[in-house]
This record gives sequence, C-alpha cells and structure tokens, in this order.
Amino acid sequence: MKNYAFCNAKSIFISLFLLGSSFVSFGQRDSTTVAHVGFIFPLSTNGRHAVQYTNHFSLHAIAGLSKGETGLAIAGAANVVRQNVSGIQIAGAANVIGSSATGVQIAGAANVIGNNASGGQIAGFANVIKNQANGAQIAGFMNLTGSAGSAQVAGFTNITKGNAKGLQIAGFLNKAQNVNAQVSGFANVAGNVKGIQLAGMINIADSSDYPIAIFNFIKSGEKSVAVTLDETMTTIASFRSGGRVLYGIAGVGYNFKDDRKDLYAVEAGLGGHIALVKNLRLNVEAVSHSLTDFKGSHYFKNSLRVLPALKIGQRLEIFAGPTINHVSYGRDDDFDFIKKHIWKNNKSKDFQGAYFGFNTGIQIIL
Repeated sequence: MKNYAFCNAKSIFISLFLLGSSFVSFGQRDSTTVAHVGFIFPLSTNGRHAVQYTNHFSLHAIAGLSKGETGLAIAGAANVVRQNVSGIQIAGAANVIGSSATGVQIAGAANVIGNNASGGQIAGFANVIKNQANGAQIAGFMNLTGSAGSAQVAGFTNITKGNAKGLQIAGFLNKAQNVNAQVSGFANVAGNVKGIQLAGMINIADSSDYPIAIFNFIKSGEKSVAVTLDETMTTIASFRSGGRVLYGIAGVGYNFKDDRKDLYAVEAGLGGHIALVKNLRLNVEAVSHSLTDFKGSHYFKNSLRVLPALKIGQRLEIFAGPTINHVSYGRDDDFDFIKKHIWKNNKSKDFQGAYFGFNTGIQIIL
C-alpha cells in the first residue's frame, strides 16, 4: 500500500515536471512560463536557466529561483526572486525578493524585499523592506522598513527609518520619524506624533500631545519637579513629564502622620492639562499610591485628583484641589489615617474603603 502511494505521488510529480517543461519550451520567446515545478535549483522544469523566467505558478519542494512571479509561488524552504513579484508567495523559511512586491508574502522566518512592497507581509521572525511598505507587516520579532504606509505589528520591535503613516504595535520598542500612533510594551521613539503614544515605560518624541507612559521626554512638551502633600500627611517628590495635553507622574516620599513606624511612599500615574485662562489651568490626575515599612505592612490608594493650578512667572506653579480615593490594606495593619469613609467593605479579607481627600503642591517647570 505504501509503495503504491509512493509510486502514485512520484507519477504525479513527474507529470507536473514534464508539463512545466513543455510550458518552458512554449514560453522561451518571452521568458515567461505558466508553471515552474522542481526540488531546488537547478533541479526544476526551468533548469539552470530558471533565473531568466517569470512564472505564473511555482511549486518547489525545497527552494525555487526565478526572475519574477506573477501568481502563486510555494516552496518548502525559500522562494528567491531576482526582480518583481505579484500575487502570493508562501515559503517555509523565507521569501527573498530582489525588487518590488505586490500582493502577499508569508514566510516561516523572514520576508526580505529589496525595494517597495504593496500588500502585506507575514513572517514568523522578521519582515525587512528596503524602501516603502504600503501594506501591513506582521512579524513575530521585527519589522524593519524604509517607510510604512499601514499598520506594523511585531512581537519585539518595529523600526521605520522614515515616516510611519499607520499604527505601530510592538512588544518592546517602536521607532519612526513622523507617525500616526505608537503602542509598545516598553518604549516609543518618534519625531512628530499625530495621535497617541502608549508605552509601558518611556515615550520620546519631538512633538507628541498625547503621550501615555510614566516617563515622557517630548521636545515640545513639559517637564517639572513637584512636591505634594495629601490628607494622610504623605509628602511626595515627583517628576511629571509629557506633551501639551497628557503627562506621566512618578514619585517617592514619606508619611509623617504614622508615628508608630516609618512608612515610605511611591506613586505613579497619568495626568492631563485643561487650559482655562492665562496662567490658570486644571490638572486632572489618576494616580496609584503605596505606603510600606518594608516589614510587611502595605497601604494602597488609588486617587482621582482635580487640581486647579496657578502659574507664577515662567517656571513656578502652585496647585490644590479635591480628590476621591479608594484604599486597601490588611486589617491587622489598622491604618487610621481617615476616620470617615463614604463607603466601606466590612466583609472582605482586607479593609477597603472610599473617601474624599485633598492634594496640594508646588512645582518647578524645567
């Protein structure tokens, strides 16, 4: 039974080989073939002259070599094309195209295109396009392009030497010149950003009004150092950085109310500026705040702050306003900073409550 199946498959392949050979002889005048079938160069219907032919259909057990492809090309390992391709190219390892590509390229490892690409590229590891990529790129590790006209999604990084007109999404880093929007797990780097920059840690840009990260180094934006005090007598020294509208907050401090133990504070959050009149604006902030004695006691607070801010001179700003807060801590810790709550959960393992408070401070704009 196995011998029969093997012989049958062998007969089919030989038939395809002979059929492709007939197409080659028919198309030698214009260097075009209907079908190109083989194992690996030069063991194919186009033989050692394969690089001279453009094919409408290619099928290779290991790797195919051609001048161009205009339909469907499938290879167990690699499709290698000296000039242009259109249609669909599928390879177990790589599609390597010397010039431009129109259509879709799918590879287990990499798609490498020597000029422009219009369509889409999907690769298990990387898509590398020398010049303009007008379609979407999806890669398990990296997309590297000259410029991008559509979305780029990568498990680790998107690097575009020029402009990226679509959305860049990466697990670690996005980098481009002028971009529409960037989303990454760690950092975004850009020139001018039209939309949001969302990063787990750092945004860097010449101009970005809507950066969302703990640290934002925006050339046209604002950075400041502030000292704040809240209703629990916790004092925080913080760094605020961002664009014209959104900014990030990171700070450390100390609680002066609990005289039984030393409580150290850390906070992080996001804020937004709302312009009112000259030298007066409203800062709205969402902040997570934690106190600990590093011996097992922890106090967690999430706050929404609405802080009118008055600018004095060019670099000094004072602010103060109400806050609404949700707190959580172990009942054994018995933090009694707040006596009255607007809500309590007496059934949970840890104490949880909500209350109104305040936040005030002064900051120096750098």
